[in-house]
Amino acid sequence: MSDCGPDPKAHPPAGNSSGRTVRCVKFGKELPGLDAAPWPGELGQRIFNEVSAQAWRLWEDRMKMILNEYRLLPWQKEAQELISKQMEDFFFGEGSALPPEYVPQQQAK
Repeated sequence: MSDCGPDPKAHPPAGNSSGRTVRCVKFGKELPGLDAAPWPGELGQRIFNEVSAQAWRLWEDRMKMILNEYRLLPWQKEAQELISKQMEDFFFGEGSALPPEYVPQQQAK
């Protein structure tokens, strides 16, 4: 069961009902933070301390795209390792790289 990844019940959807704020590393300003660490371990705690709920929602969209483009299943160990690396890059690095074959959707005018 340890390879099943984060338990969704242990990590509820991102939000801020506590009124807690953080200096968001993604936006560079004080914003409402998350109510709980969204990922296990040290990375999850760092995100909890430094990432706003708004930035986390951006990451959730990016994560869905990565899972779909690479055709990954979130409970697979390989998927969790890739997501963890991409998450760290997205928040604390140069930004996560898009999959090589990724083509953005055209916006309707």
